[in-house]
Amino acid sequence: MKKYNLELDKLDSLAKEIRKEFSNGVVILQGDLAAGKTTFVKAMAKELGYFEDVTSPTFSLQQRYGDKIFHYDVYNHGVEHFVSMGMLEELDKEGLHFVEWGDDKLISILQNAGMDFMTIEIKKTKNDAREYTVCIY
Repeated sequence: MKKYNLELDKLDSLAKEIRKEFSNGVVILQGDLAAGKTTFVKAMAKELGYFEDVTSPTFSLQQRYGDKIFHYDVYNHGVEHFVSMGMLEELDKEGLHFVEWGDDKLISILQNAGMDFMTIEIKKTKNDAREYTVCIY
């Protein structure tokens, strides 16, 4: 586990480091509402060479940016709906899969499937600063 305390304008440095350590698999993003989960995905997409608009898939469940960047949001319907829609198969595709609001149930599913994943918990600290707790499994 690694912890980073960063202002939002320094988020690119974390995105660079994550890319070096983890280039394929699932990234579970956890944190309170408006903690910066989508902001983190935007920084990662930029680091991966995608410069178009990145938006939260809150109502669409999934967004895809380019060929290898996938973005999911399970807040509204939960992990059960995500699984029932066949979205676990999507996670097998090569690339980075960012799942906002992933929980312990999703972590258990990924562990049982032997999938590569990481969790990033984001907490607001002060002003534009955030604490990022990163765990690779």
